[in-house]
Amino acid sequence: MKEGLFYRVGHQTMAFVDYMGDLFLFFVDACRSLLHPPWFVREVIAQMYHLGVKSFSLVAVASFALGLVLAMQGLSVLKLFGAANYIATSVAFTFVRGLGPLIAGIMLASRGGAGMGAELGSMRVTNQIDALTVSAVNPMKYLVVSRILACMLILPLLTVAANLVGILGGMIIGVTQVGMSPAYYYTLTIKYLTLKDVLPGIGKTAIFGLIVGTVGCYHGYNTEHGTFGVGQATKTSVVRSILLILIADVFLTKLTIFLWP
Repeated sequence: MKEGLFYRVGHQTMAFVDYMGDLFLFFVDACRSLLHPPWFVREVIAQMYHLGVKSFSLVAVASFALGLVLAMQGLSVLKLFGAANYIATSVAFTFVRGLGPLIAGIMLASRGGAGMGAELGSMRVTNQIDALTVSAVNPMKYLVVSRILACMLILPLLTVAANLVGILGGMIIGVTQVGMSPAYYYTLTIKYLTLKDVLPGIGKTAIFGLIVGTVGCYHGYNTEHGTFGVGQATKTSVVRSILLILIADVFLTKLTIFLWP
């Protein structure tokens, strides 16, 4: 039984390493195609709209709900120490340092990653990607690079929106349950925040966007087995994007704490 357990663990580990290697080579191939013109700027802007702007409502709702929950849970603890007013600072720090980027990344992976996996997968099984190649259009640059760049550019903006909406949710609790005025809540929110708190959280979302774009495009671009493969590519894109975002967040958080203590 021990041998079976070690075998399964070793097999899964090697499968993960092999997958990460394929993903890295796919990303390197996309970067290589970016070195030479043409650059499809309009396609990047269009993907920023489809992937980012249309995900704004999901990010806003999730952030607002989490802001409410975080404030309610934090308030019950802070009251024990007579520091209920500092719920504003607590919510702000939690969102800008970690929760805001994470929520924005997961929401983009849920909607955008699934969309990329399904769209490119459908194009693969219907031979539209091969048709682009025959038409002298580089599918890697036109389909993959544009989506990766769009995710990397739009996710920091979604994170800023998530932070603001989450803090707004916390303010609702501060005003209604603590009796704070909106002006006082705003003062306590920005009193202790500095750029070294805000910028690292926004900066690491570029990595999250890179993960979402690369994983979604990889599974869609390499879809096999017809319509069944399209469904598998969609599901796998979302699950693995979210998982890699959570893993990357651990290392990026440690890095930001080390660089900006």
